[in-house]
Amino acid sequence: MKLAIIGDFNASFRPHVATNEAIEHTKKIMNLQVDTDWVSTDEINDNFKSIIDTYAGYWIAPGSPYKSMTGALDIIKYARLNNIPTLGTCGGFQHMVIEFARNVLNIKDAEHAEYDPYASKLVVNPLSCSLAGQILEIALIDKSSKVFQIFETEKINEKYYCNFGLNPEYQNDLNDKGFKIVGTDDLKEVRILELINHPFFIATLFVPQDNSTFDKPHKLVTAFLTTVCGKKGSSFVRPGSCPRASTCLPAGRQHN
Repeated sequence: MKLAIIGDFNASFRPHVATNEAIEHTKKIMNLQVDTDWVSTDEINDNFKSIIDTYAGYWIAPGSPYKSMTGALDIIKYARLNNIPTLGTCGGFQHMVIEFARNVLNIKDAEHAEYDPYASKLVVNPLSCSLAGQILEIALIDKSSKVFQIFETEKINEKYYCNFGLNPEYQNDLNDKGFKIVGTDDLKEVRILELINHPFFIATLFVPQDNSTFDKPHKLVTAFLTTVCGKKGSSFVRPGSCPRASTCLPAGRQHN
C-alpha cells in the first residue's frame, strides 16, 4: 500500500518530521506494510495521472504556503470526489476548506490569507490569537461522526502550530453542505471537519502527528492508515481491524 504525503518537505519543520514518525508508530503497532512518499505540491500538475494511479490515500501536510496551491487543491478535489481516504492537518485543514469552498459552496474566489491577505473572500483568515505551540482542549460534538468513533470521548487535548483557520463566517455554510463541524474549541470555532458519506475525509486544525509516540500511536493517524489499508472507497475501519495489511490495492477511481 502506498500513501502520498502532499506537502513541501522541510526537515527542520517539526510537524513534517512528526508526520513521518507518527506513520512509523502506527506501522509498528498495526504491523502495516505502508510505503510513503512526500509529493511536492509543485510536482502535482505535471504528474497528476501518475500520482492518482499510484497512491491509495493522501495526507495533506502542514507547512503552508505551499509551492503550488493549485496542485494541492487538485489532489484534494480528486480525493473528495472519488472516495479516496484523506487526512488534512494544520495547513492541510486550511486547503481542504478552500477546495470545498470553491467547488462545493461555489465561492470561486475563496482565498487563504497567507496567499492573498487582501482578498475579498477570505475563507481562511488569521486566527484572532495564534495557536502555534499551544496544547488546547477540543470538544467532540457529533457522536455520530467517525471522529467520535475513533476517540470514543467527548474531549481531547491536541497540539497546534497554526496561525490561520476557518473564517467563522463560513462555518455554517460548510456544515450545511456536508463538511460537518465535529470538533470545536471553547469559543465554538471549528477545529475538526469531517465530510459526510465519505470513507475518510477529515481535516484537523491541530497536528495529531506531534501527539503520537511509539508506545501510544495517535488514534486518528491509526484510523486513517487502517482505513486506507482496509476499506479504501467503502467504509470506516476501526483501528486494529485492518484485514489485509500487506495486500491492499488502490480502489477504483474516476477523475471529475
